[in-house]
Amino acid sequence: MRFGPVPLSEAEGAVLAHSVSIAGGRLRKGHVLGAGDVAALAAAGLAEVIVARLDPGDLAEDAAALRLAQALVPEPEVAGLQLDAPFTGRVNIRATGPGVMALDAGAIGRLNAVDPMITLATVPDLQRVTEGMMVATVKIISYAVPEAALELACAAGAKAMRRLAPVVGSADLIVTETAPGAAKAEARALRAVRERITRLGIAQGVTRVVAHEARAVAAAIGESGAGMVLILTGSATSDIDDVVPAGLRAAGGEVIRFGMPVDPGNLLVLGRQGGRPVIGLPGCARSPALNGADWVLERVACGLEVTAADIAAMGVGGLLKEIPTRPQPRERASSRQ
Repeated sequence: MRFGPVPLSEAEGAVLAHSVSIAGGRLRKGHVLGAGDVAALAAAGLAEVIVARLDPGDLAEDAAALRLAQALVPEPEVAGLQLDAPFTGRVNIRATGPGVMALDAGAIGRLNAVDPMITLATVPDLQRVTEGMMVATVKIISYAVPEAALELACAAGAKAMRRLAPVVGSADLIVTETAPGAAKAEARALRAVRERITRLGIAQGVTRVVAHEARAVAAAIGESGAGMVLILTGSATSDIDDVVPAGLRAAGGEVIRFGMPVDPGNLLVLGRQGGRPVIGLPGCARSPALNGADWVLERVACGLEVTAADIAAMGVGGLLKEIPTRPQPRERASSRQ
């Protein structure tokens, strides 16, 4: 592609690089100049104009953006994504339902290293998404790129993204209370937990209120027939032998991890029982704000195995926005700045 000023006699068929005012209107940047446009520019007193001219082997920005998007997502319905129509060298990619994004970061990095004019920006890997949410945008920065470079980028990024839809059909909620009737004050907390389930497209199961005792938790887990069990405790889990981990083991389950290096969210319990995930929620799950439990819940709901090592690796980036209503905020009032 050649870029720069040319005399009007050579401008027909070129791409206008900057918007120009003419009688009765304005020619916008990116417009392909026709004979009438050249005449209007001459009538406006211009002798030359700054344009981009495609060379043999170049591909125009919209066609290039669409081809790259189609390489990234060759089967949109299978990938759970949709491609918007190209405009100004851009194709936006959107989720067609809830879930989390699975991205090949290495492939995307190689794609973006081919040519600075060929770019792909995405949401973070394993980001929760909703229907219609933009998850990536392909942008051809210049008005055209060499087709050979585009082909390299397409090969590098082939099938590099997809949406993982939830595979859990329903989720039961167990609420423990330290005194009879205490759970009645948890309406706001229960709503926050249920909203997490709803936005993933998972059906609300049974809510069971039980005493804050390991035996009661074990019995409630055993009674559940849902694909996932969530437990919101009346008192925070503070040890691997506390009520939730002990109750999970008593129900024939196993604890995968207690505690996580994400704040808020430290006191999470992750386990499984009967082949299904069981999550002991930290107290911060009472707030709708993002916390570590969201990362675990979203991934297991979408069929990803979350191991103790996976949770250990969440510490980088795990310092999340503080929840002001937490009973034990991370900073003392006197030290806040």
